[in-house]
Amino acid sequence: MVEVTRTAYNDLRKSERKVADAVLMEPRRLLATTLAQVADLAGVSQPTVIRFCIAIGCSGFQEFKLRLAHSLALGMPATHSVLSDADSLDAVIEKIFDYTITSLDWARQHLDPKAIEQAVGLLQSATAIEFFGFGASGIVASDAQQKFPLFGVPCGAQQDSHQQIMVASMMRPTDVAVAISNTGRTKSVIDIARTARANGAKVIAVTGSASPLAAECDVSLVVESLDNTNIYTPTISRIASLVVMDVLSTAVALRKGAAHQERFRLMKRRLNELRFGNDAEAGKQ
Repeated sequence: MVEVTRTAYNDLRKSERKVADAVLMEPRRLLATTLAQVADLAGVSQPTVIRFCIAIGCSGFQEFKLRLAHSLALGMPATHSVLSDADSLDAVIEKIFDYTITSLDWARQHLDPKAIEQAVGLLQSATAIEFFGFGASGIVASDAQQKFPLFGVPCGAQQDSHQQIMVASMMRPTDVAVAISNTGRTKSVIDIARTARANGAKVIAVTGSASPLAAECDVSLVVESLDNTNIYTPTISRIASLVVMDVLSTAVALRKGAAHQERFRLMKRRLNELRFGNDAEAGKQ
């Protein structure tokens, strides 16, 4: 709720901004206040407080307090998690975890379930899947490729730009390409999406906004995060995209049917037998 207030700040009326200032300055203090106390704290009338609540998407003051309590329970907002060289190690730990938790919840709240449903449908029917990305997005692509047993079909994640364009050029109408770019403006990724789509493959974008990449794809998954310019903050866009890949792979696996799930369980059991200290190893000693 604090991030919603910060985002809507410039669109608020001058009097409503006074309420917003009180929220941004001491969000936890507002949890124990009445409507009259908030109005007094902000130096505005009670109707102004209610108008503020409605302006940021709440039905009234009580819903605002409930949503504020929920958001604070998930962690302090990003605006309260700015790191400095004066922070102790405990403060660094607390701020990074709070920032990550809050940002992930923000991404979850802004994810379009219908777009996820469409993406899962495409991935479920694919005969092969290729993941494309550079930098932090390349890490997401590699992680997604490692989940190929869940998808149940061959998966690739080429890191070399030449290999990527070669693979995209050879994709077929039964294949699916997943183009990953937080900015959605990386020229190479956009070119890859166009190439794969020109060959008839379906293309899914995983991007941070309604970007140029999204316009080139069949389905766009907007993973909105709270990345900022502080050089020490974690790469939330990467973490959020990793979670979305977990959602996609798990949803596809659940739809593959009992036979696929049984094969997957067997694979997990065989992997477990490779680990020292499991029951099978103990029985040999």
